Amino acid sequence: MSLVCPSFVLGVVSGGMGLRYLEELRGPQSMSVQVVAAKMAEVELKDVPTGKDLPADSPMTPTSEGKSLGRNDPHEAGSSAAASPTAEPSAKAGEGSLGLLTPNPAKMPQASAMKRSDPQQNGGEAFVNRDGTVAEAPRMKKIQFADQKQEFNKRPSKIGRRSLSRSISQSSTDSYSSAASYTDSSDDETSPRDKQQKNSKGNGDFCIKNIKQADFGRREIEIAEQEMPALMALRKRAQGEKPLAGAKVVGCTHITAQTAVLMETLSALGAQCRWAACNIYSTQNEVAAALAEGGFSVFAWKGESEDDFWWCIDRCVNVEGWQPNMILDDGGDLTHWIYKKYPNMFKKIKGIVEESVTGVHRLYQLSKAGKLCVPAMNVNDSVTKQKFDNLYCCRESILDGLKRTTDVMFGGKQVVVCGYGEVGKGCCAALKAMGSIVYVTEIDPICALQACMDGFRLVKLNEVIRQVDIVITCTGNKNVVVREYLDRMKNGCIVCNMGHSNTEIDVASLRTPELTWERVRSQVDHVIWPDGKRIVLLAEGRLLNLSCSTVPTFVLSITATTQALALIELYNAPEGRYKQDVYLLPKKMDEYVASLHLPTFDAHLTELTDEQAKYLGLNKNGPFKPNYYRYENLVWIVFEVVKEIIFECLMPA
Repeated sequence: MSLVCPSFVLGVVSGGMGLRYLEELRGPQSMSVQVVAAKMAEVELKDVPTGKDLPADSPMTPTSEGKSLGRNDPHEAGSSAAASPTAEPSAKAGEGSLGLLTPNPAKMPQASAMKRSDPQQNGGEAFVNRDGTVAEAPRMKKIQFADQKQEFNKRPSKIGRRSLSRSISQSSTDSYSSAASYTDSSDDETSPRDKQQKNSKGNGDFCIKNIKQADFGRREIEIAEQEMPALMALRKRAQGEKPLAGAKVVGCTHITAQTAVLMETLSALGAQCRWAACNIYSTQNEVAAALAEGGFSVFAWKGESEDDFWWCIDRCVNVEGWQPNMILDDGGDLTHWIYKKYPNMFKKIKGIVEESVTGVHRLYQLSKAGKLCVPAMNVNDSVTKQKFDNLYCCRESILDGLKRTTDVMFGGKQVVVCGYGEVGKGCCAALKAMGSIVYVTEIDPICALQACMDGFRLVKLNEVIRQVDIVITCTGNKNVVVREYLDRMKNGCIVCNMGHSNTEIDVASLRTPELTWERVRSQVDHVIWPDGKRIVLLAEGRLLNLSCSTVPTFVLSITATTQALALIELYNAPEGRYKQDVYLLPKKMDEYVASLHLPTFDAHLTELTDEQAKYLGLNKNGPFKPNYYRYENLVWIVFEVVKEIIFECLMPA
């Protein structure tokens, strides 16, 4: 469609017929821009052929979609700007896609008024002189590669057509994956479990999608290294000392470029690693390939089934001649599997490092029941994880995940965020900044008061479920959004989860015969009710940001460094320092992790004088805050202290 712009209006006015057409544009029966342009063309350009009459090699030939493309660059091959400075008008029957010709007589060459292509001359160009005569322009020799025609006329094979189709539809599939896997061969339906793969060194102790993607993955890992300064600093400091020498770490986390930097750092510190994915959708296939090529035993691919998920974990753990002595978990699935299938392994395991709300909750349950037989480090509640990864990471990635999957505009949308912990705080802050109307649901009165004082309306989910446009869960709980709420949602409501586990949205209740599932994009489903109402379900209720988009590398550097230090602490701790319980990372280590990231910002810490340190009762080198300090605003701290006092008063003596 031609665009209405100031130059268009000036051209109409200066064309002689301008006043009449401007009156028609203003009148009650206003004419479309295309019709106006078409009439102008009829009056002033009677001799100019339409787009369908142009030769096939004309720069103005309409495209297959019925649109015309104009070339205004005088340096482009095939243009004749040197002969005629005017744009070539073109049209397609019924489309009205015409350009408006407004020549400048003062600058026009005397020999011609305009250029046209004469179909009778087999695409030759001609000039219409002012006296009406036609002069043929010299023909321009076109360059054509010898195999050009043959290459484009060749009928693609079945495999070729499939590859071509995939490359065309890349934006609707891979670009919405966790890593935009440029070389992901999803057309190959063979399960990785049925393939025999080996890396360049002949090692086959891994199971991934495609080892040929290793070069792409290596580039992504190198990019991630630039944004993970603390881990790179740990590598340099450990060149002589190997604090994890002899450690055999079995891990179950998201397999991304950031995790790869962590794994290679652990290896540089002396550890041996075997790894599986904690989420069936978050694995970056090319990164897994790069790790496998580098000699790591990795068992994961994007789009695993539930059976594949547990099979991969089992392959990590159950291997002849290799006994893990450290666990790095995200969600508790690996720990659960070892307890269930191989409980005797805990005799040699020195500790567990857990980084998610869900996994930590499971560890505390085991500890309370007296079933936790090794010490565990709660990384999730360390300051550097809570205040950076949970908050800042989610504040940025929630928008990324929603945009990639739904192209939704946030301004004016009504959104309900379930849970106002650090993840919920980050999501709410991002959505509010984009102009959304944000509601919050919360069970904790302290977090609820924080939401109110941050300017959000505290509601119950059933009060707003009929009117909201987006529902986001951030609780770590189960059955937060049940079938009753899903039935009452408005048509087109977007439903997603930012918590680790897929239990927050009752997706199982949607898999019934009366509801139709329609895959729209990768990790995007329409669930359609019998009356035609549909909701947009993202990642089948699993973690949105790592399933459907990416997360900020720098923030993950903080978490990964915390995990590495927790492994070092548990592995090297003298016997008896940590009992069979769940511990927080020492405050000194939190401060150390933060200090490793400050040079990135060219930040300079102020140092206490001896007098100041004595006055505060602190060591000049830290820790600078007591363990009960929460790095929150004063209101939060006051209510936390009050809550503890109330609980102590209510507890029986």
